Amino acid sequence: MSVYTSVSDDEMRQLLTHYAIGEFQSLQGIAQGITNSNYFLHTTSGTYVLTVFEALQAHELPFFLKLKQNLSENGVACPAPIAQINGQFDAQLAGKPACIVSKLSGRDTASPTTAQCHSTGAMLAKMHLAGTTFPEKMDNPRHADWWTTSAAKLAPYLDSQDLDLLNKEIEFLAQNPDHHLPSGIIHADLFKDNVLLDGEQVAGFIDFYYACQGSFVYDLAIAVNDWARLANNKLDTQLKQAFMDGYQSVRPLTADELTYLNTAHRAACVRFWVSRLLDFHFPAAGELTFIKDPNVFRDLLQTFQAA
Repeated sequence: MSVYTSVSDDEMRQLLTHYAIGEFQSLQGIAQGITNSNYFLHTTSGTYVLTVFEALQAHELPFFLKLKQNLSENGVACPAPIAQINGQFDAQLAGKPACIVSKLSGRDTASPTTAQCHSTGAMLAKMHLAGTTFPEKMDNPRHADWWTTSAAKLAPYLDSQDLDLLNKEIEFLAQNPDHHLPSGIIHADLFKDNVLLDGEQVAGFIDFYYACQGSFVYDLAIAVNDWARLANNKLDTQLKQAFMDGYQSVRPLTADELTYLNTAHRAACVRFWVSRLLDFHFPAAGELTFIKDPNVFRDLLQTFQAA
């Protein structure tokens, strides 16, 4: 959610002529995250969130906006897309795809409690179940093929130990895929900064722009790897258990999913280790870019290997 694309006041006023959400007042850049340009948009009728997409193509955007509309209508706490006067959710701004969504209450946390982990796990399971009513599909753009290709691109930049670790883990995951497990629409990026909390309860999931088809246990592992991770890059057993208990209070895992869980954690580590390595070695130019430490997930991966 860094700001890579600057939006002028005049561009914003022009865009708002296509909406019925009041007159333009101001834009405030959001400096968290690393993928898209996000702003708080203040108008005479309230505050919204404007996103300008740096990598997503215009033809892909309707999928994500319709998904959020579907989830919101099925009781999942998430932002609702704001339609233009002509009914269209997606827009063009500064030559790039863009959208405006409702701003949710609540705030994220860097240090979750067990109760917050429990409620987030429960909402994730609710999202997985609600997604079964959504008819459209999106392949996962950042899974096995992507991390294999990316590892080759990163090879000249990694030391021999890290490159060997990454290649061996990718080989292990290729031999242990998750195709046989329950699957559907997953969030695929449910880190702490993508969940707004109101006290101990979830006020909303945000940033659905990696949502895609995938195994539910993989999505669960992605979330737990962040929500339960300590400063030493190991998992807190109480936070992990609270998240798992919350999830299973809504959707119990199958025996096969429980067996696969450690492998899912490893796959989730590879996915975010690789993406952060790419961001580190091939950074995008931007005003408020924020690049996260890649080695967090390398170190966490090694704890799951040891287990």
